[in-house]
Amino acid sequence: MSDIKFSREEKEILVQKLKTYFTTELDQDIGQFDCEFFLDFISEQIGAFYYNKGLSDAQTIINGKMADISDALYEIEKVTSFSNG
Repeated sequence: MSDIKFSREEKEILVQKLKTYFTTELDQDIGQFDCEFFLDFISEQIGAFYYNKGLSDAQTIINGKMADISDALYEIEKVTSFSNG
């Protein structure tokens, strides 16, 4: 798996969300620099768990759609009378 990277704009949004959370929920002021380090820590140490869960959820959806396709193909299959010999 490659590292989880965000664009500068995405990172700014995420940092702002973290800063707001710290202020409103924890009544703590966190600086921009510290918040960026915290976001990097979350991305590096915890992000893979969320990434893998997302992949698992996507795989479940794909498997369901493949089963639907398989069923649809079976429904349109034509009956034939081939013989072995």
